[in-house]
Amino acid sequence: MEQDHPLIRDAFPDLIAELIALLEDEGERELAICAWDLRLVDECGCGDGFCQSIRTADHPRGQPYGPGHRCVPLLPSKGMLILDVVDGRIMYIEILDRPPMHRRGPQP
Repeated sequence: MEQDHPLIRDAFPDLIAELIALLEDEGERELAICAWDLRLVDECGCGDGFCQSIRTADHPRGQPYGPGHRCVPLLPSKGMLILDVVDGRIMYIEILDRPPMHRRGPQP
């Protein structure tokens, strides 16, 4: 259930503010609007020290997204932010080579 997953804006408000601004800069207005309500479904879990990626929707690990998938690379001032989008829905936020994010609010 989506309500069981915290809103990313509550856990990482700076990340969501940056995502919205970058999406607006790229002309991705619809995705910028959607970013406000993204939920933290799972963390990547790859174990790489440079990765802080976040799953925003359920998806079988190691499986392709299939039709309707596109990557949206953004241009942050530090590191890399790349979104996996399927049919207009942000499914995954790839967060690489960035300063450590500090979670706010209750921990799961």
